[in-house]
Amino acid sequence: MRTFSRWLVLATALSGAAAHADDNDLSISRFGIDRFGQPNAAALASADFRAFARTFGAVINSANLMPPRTTGHSGYAFNAELSVVSLPDGVFLPTEREQPGSVLVPSVHVRKGLPFSLELGGRVGWVEKSSMVTATGELKWAVNEGFTYLPDVGVRLHVTKLFGAHDLDLTTTGLDIGVGKQFPLGGMITLTPYGGLDLAFVSAASRSLVFNPSLSLEDSLTDDSRATLANGNTGTYARVSAGDNLTPRFYAGARFIGGALQLGAEFSITNLGSFDVPGDVSRDLSSVVAFNTTLGLDF
Repeated sequence: MRTFSRWLVLATALSGAAAHADDNDLSISRFGIDRFGQPNAAALASADFRAFARTFGAVINSANLMPPRTTGHSGYAFNAELSVVSLPDGVFLPTEREQPGSVLVPSVHVRKGLPFSLELGGRVGWVEKSSMVTATGELKWAVNEGFTYLPDVGVRLHVTKLFGAHDLDLTTTGLDIGVGKQFPLGGMITLTPYGGLDLAFVSAASRSLVFNPSLSLEDSLTDDSRATLANGNTGTYARVSAGDNLTPRFYAGARFIGGALQLGAEFSITNLGSFDVPGDVSRDLSSVVAFNTTLGLDF
């Protein structure tokens, strides 16, 4: 029975490896493979993983596409959205094919107004040329909205999780503070410029990975390999903790409403900051820039 179980695990792993991988699917074991055999390999690979997590966290958290004003307690909105997100050259992203300079993230966004100036929303997106999808849940409270001479002010809590990435658990959480003002243009036509700051926190973890390129999959499943594995041939990267990985995002945009039709555009820049790596060296990360558009219906 034990031998049969090993062969079953091996067959499952081989069938998964043979499955088709799209261009932008991720192979996060490459951080450890590329560092294998180097001094401080585990720490350096974990630093690469942390830089990647901050960057990809900014990718899946790149859009707001709504002003602080809510839809109203009986209102709701349906939107199709598209984000064009830049990928900085200084951070290695372990995509199956050559790392792209930017990535498209189309999504569907639904919002529903609640009493007391609250609004509940959800967004489902897809990372182009990959099997990865993102899911976002959000709750917004308009602290101030609808006054003639005062701007609208809103606070949004949000959580975004990445699905479909092999051996990777990546989540962003955040607090978004936005300011905007709706201007009537005549009849049922309005224009609302807005901007804000999103304090986003990134958390990430990897599953156990094989880092030694010469170690076969069969060896990694046998008892005899355990002494070899203990020497660093397999393992996990250091966990990326949300509390230590703040990536503030600044955004500005405008929303146009004509009747029930809603159009919008937004520009955002996420500051990935820096962190220390082995050798008392600070690693600075380039910002992630995104341009986002939306088209939908507002009732």
